[in-house]
Amino acid sequence: MPSARARATSALMPRYALKIEYDGRPFCGWQAQKDQPSVQDALEGALARLEPGLPRIAAAGRTDTGVHATGQVAHCDMGRDWAPFRLMEALNHHLRPAPVAVLACAQVPETFHARFSARERRYLFRLVSRRAPPVLEQGRVWHIRHELALAPMQEAARHLLGQHDFTTFRASQCQAASPVKTLDMLEIEEIAIPHGLEFRFHLRARSFLHNQVRSIVGTLERVGAGAWDANAVRAALAARDRAACGPVSPPDGLYLSHVAYPENPFGDA
Repeated sequence: MPSARARATSALMPRYALKIEYDGRPFCGWQAQKDQPSVQDALEGALARLEPGLPRIAAAGRTDTGVHATGQVAHCDMGRDWAPFRLMEALNHHLRPAPVAVLACAQVPETFHARFSARERRYLFRLVSRRAPPVLEQGRVWHIRHELALAPMQEAARHLLGQHDFTTFRASQCQAASPVKTLDMLEIEEIAIPHGLEFRFHLRARSFLHNQVRSIVGTLERVGAGAWDANAVRAALAARDRAACGPVSPPDGLYLSHVAYPENPFGDA
């Protein structure tokens, strides 16, 4: 817990929201960890080139090793006023050559918090089904060599919508206080690609449990492959038992795509 002096000092520092895109492959995830490269370290390193000694930054979601983002949001407190465009440009200059970019920057009230002010988060998971490996998308999609059926996966996904105890679909080391979450959207679309299909899973909730998205996608893939039926997913959910979950998908195809706030700091969709 920060001291009263630290809180007072922070209140005097202008706060900025950053929308961030990154390739998660070189990183141990968002959160800084000793002796391992993280997205947080990359951004804080760039900030330190502008103003040494700044407070640590906070993000809307602590993405895991190998997970990507097209719409991560973080906030930082600066020692002086910056024009948001200039701050974005300066950060992108100092982030090179790391695969991290600030897409937008906006000054926000001191009450804004990237994590605690968020009202919903959206994830995209990309799965490619074809015999040949996806050379240009390697590490950015989950590649499987067998065919999948869309309709059974969509039927099974409907069992997961709404408020449930998602114990089956969270990692055993998940630190969330409760396994009860409300999944507001789980849509799957099928897109034709050269010599195969791409399946895109779109998920939306106020917050997610650790490994919840990857656990859901890995389980639904078993349905699409014909190894499970839709009712087996309903039974797995009702079991409230991690052992009832299907395989957990790899991180390659997972993207934090959007974070929504009561007032959008960036003025976009």
